[in-house]
Amino acid sequence: MIKKTLYFGNPAYLSLRNSQLVIHIPDAQGMDDATGKNTIAVEDIGVIVLDHKQITITHGLLEALLNNNCAVISCNKSRMPVGLLLPLCGNTTQNERFRFQIEASLPLRKQLWQQTIQSKIANQATVLEECRGVVVKNMRVWSSEVRSGDADNSEARAAAYYWANLFSNFKRNRDGEPPNNLLNYGYAILRAVIARALVSSGLLPTLGIHHHNRYNAYCLADDIMEPYRPYVDQLVVKLFDSGKTELTKEVKIELLSIPVLDVFINGQRRPLMIAAGQTSSSLCKCFSGENRKIAYPEI
Repeated sequence: MIKKTLYFGNPAYLSLRNSQLVIHIPDAQGMDDATGKNTIAVEDIGVIVLDHKQITITHGLLEALLNNNCAVISCNKSRMPVGLLLPLCGNTTQNERFRFQIEASLPLRKQLWQQTIQSKIANQATVLEECRGVVVKNMRVWSSEVRSGDADNSEARAAAYYWANLFSNFKRNRDGEPPNNLLNYGYAILRAVIARALVSSGLLPTLGIHHHNRYNAYCLADDIMEPYRPYVDQLVVKLFDSGKTELTKEVKIELLSIPVLDVFINGQRRPLMIAAGQTSSSLCKCFSGENRKIAYPEI
């Protein structure tokens, strides 16, 4: 079943009753918790975004959400995602999988990163070809020539060509001009989905295969989300080309659809959130020695 993504951008009191998330909106007729029409089963929720300073959420609800592997995203005063809350234990064999992950050899991690970058560049090439009609033969070649550990830094070379052709006069920078703001928001949602999938598979999202920033608690999520980023880019291109450059409520609704975007993985179409679970599961098998290849989506 596809888990729901919930967004709260107004004052609200969120609590738990009979395994249901209860929404109470102050002074909103028909939304008082006595009506019984404002509840959602906790087990149906995959991601929650809290985007207002006057939102109150009870500890009982937080506990229930985490017990059901829900990712809780908190936004700052600029209404951008700033925090991510995930369960400490998302899988019954977590200890064993942690050990496999920690003991993964350097050659294995380099091979996994090679596969990751190959998939990312290939998906970027498809987005560029479909959205801009740009020649991408060079990117296809770069994808096929990525070496173990991306020793030649093909990712950076492909990124320079990709961004230069995807948007005119554009530089990818977190604090830069639009559509950087749209990309930041979309990537934050994607990161939460990937981190949730990793925890659900019993992996430690902090311990990456390539990223090793000592201040980053989600290095593995940042690694595994790379081939998924082009799906966000594709959505942002459509928004930006239609003149939507600010993070309005309408735009956020579009970006919050990222978990249910259709992706093609293992020969089948799946919602992105389900595909993320397949990717993280395949990564577990790589760490344990059962498999040698990560399952990534293809655009």
